[in-house]
Amino acid sequence: MSRRPLLAASAAVAGSLGLPRPTAAADGRTTTSGTRALHLAPAHKQAAALHNGRTSSRALLDQLLEHHDRINPALNAVVTLDTDAARAAADEADRYLARTGRTLGPLHGLPMTVKDALETAGMRTTCGSTDLADHVPDTDADVVALLRAAGAVIVGKTNVPTMCQDIQTSNPIFGKTNNPFDAERTAGGSSGGPAAAVATGLTSLEVGSDLAGSLRLPAAYCGVYALRTSRGASPVVPTRGHIPRPPGWLTSSDMLTLGPIARTPADLGLLLDVIAAPSPADAPAWSIRLPEPARHRLGQYRVGLWADDDFCRVDGDMRTLMGRVAAAVRNAGASIDDSARPVDFAASNDLLLRLMYATSSASAADDAFAGEVAAADALADDDPSALYLKSRTMRHRNWARADEDRQKLRAAWADYFTTHDILITPATPTAAVPDQTSVALPQRHITVDGEKRSFFDQTSWLNLAVPAGLPSIVVPAGATADGLPLSVQIIGPYLSERTLVHVAKLLASLLPTAPEAPALTA
Repeated sequence: MSRRPLLAASAAVAGSLGLPRPTAAADGRTTTSGTRALHLAPAHKQAAALHNGRTSSRALLDQLLEHHDRINPALNAVVTLDTDAARAAADEADRYLARTGRTLGPLHGLPMTVKDALETAGMRTTCGSTDLADHVPDTDADVVALLRAAGAVIVGKTNVPTMCQDIQTSNPIFGKTNNPFDAERTAGGSSGGPAAAVATGLTSLEVGSDLAGSLRLPAAYCGVYALRTSRGASPVVPTRGHIPRPPGWLTSSDMLTLGPIARTPADLGLLLDVIAAPSPADAPAWSIRLPEPARHRLGQYRVGLWADDDFCRVDGDMRTLMGRVAAAVRNAGASIDDSARPVDFAASNDLLLRLMYATSSASAADDAFAGEVAAADALADDDPSALYLKSRTMRHRNWARADEDRQKLRAAWADYFTTHDILITPATPTAAVPDQTSVALPQRHITVDGEKRSFFDQTSWLNLAVPAGLPSIVVPAGATADGLPLSVQIIGPYLSERTLVHVAKLLASLLPTAPEAPALTA
């Protein structure tokens, strides 16, 4: 797609969101001034400027806060700001650098936001729940502590659906987060606030959480990169302090992972280096050293391609994009296998649901859970509610059987990756769908090439990686005719995060240009 239709679409969206209309700069970028202010630059460029003294943390923070004042009211991505604490932290970062000539770490002085599902000491953390409306933690989530130890300046919190239990982002405390490209479309969920904030320059980096696409779906809909990290017996990124589970719990879902959201692959790598770490309890003896990519050029990779499937058909725009991706990879000299399938799509999805429903019941109230057990026992196996209730209340023996199925699924993927280095799939069946916050769940649906489909088909492709605990990266590529971003997904073997980031870098110059959110240049 040419830049001119994207520019026209971006101008229309900017007008609908009350933002300045962008113009074409001489270098072909969509911008209002022809230059990119530092606070809107990628994180690695901001960090370099901070570390070499070209700017101060306080100056960068104040520029970012001015951007918040103009952009966030129409977007509602950042729902809590603590400007006093952020300015104090920025000033301290500047003093430390001036005094010692050293940085605390790779994020020294870098302002960033944190998803409102991650407990943040001294800062209101609600997970969009009225029950937690006044919750101010005393302790950081482990991943937030890693950010601070690396020098990050935490500015505020980004919006989520109530208890992260929706794939669009709205809650009764803060309301709805708008998609940065079209206010009538969803930003996705549950990391809708983080993805929208990154897309619009309200932060250069975010940490999102992903159990069933919650990190990657919003990234795809908002046109940014996101990396779901590996999950084995322990996660690559520590998850303690993520809500849900309730505040104070030491455990989390056995499929939940945390991962970076950014506007460039390089920034994903920057944040991955910070947050890929053992839990504090394991740190004295454990370290996490993710393998470096074994290949240097795209043409050296053995690429699997899963472009469409009867289980979850994609629309015409996505089919066209997958064709262009295949052509680009072939032209780069890589071998492509578009026939082998690592797993059965339907069986994998069924296992995901059973395990997800089972783990979701851990924090249910005793009386409510007892009621669910009674209701599940009274249901026939073929009842429409049976999968949900019988999975939530399954006996430990049944869970052990499901976990055995999970290990067999992991083995099937591992076997596939003995002959393939990566697998490229669609990220979603379509671009961002209309927001349905005000629609009751049974009436929600998506439309794919004119056909009504299940609302939850949005995450089916993303969920392929989940039950096996595999890393997966969402890569923005191209757009629909009306300027909505499209994305592909790349799945890799267990612990291949660095390979996925490397492949995303290699693909960035070959794939169709993804649009930038109008607010990023406003």
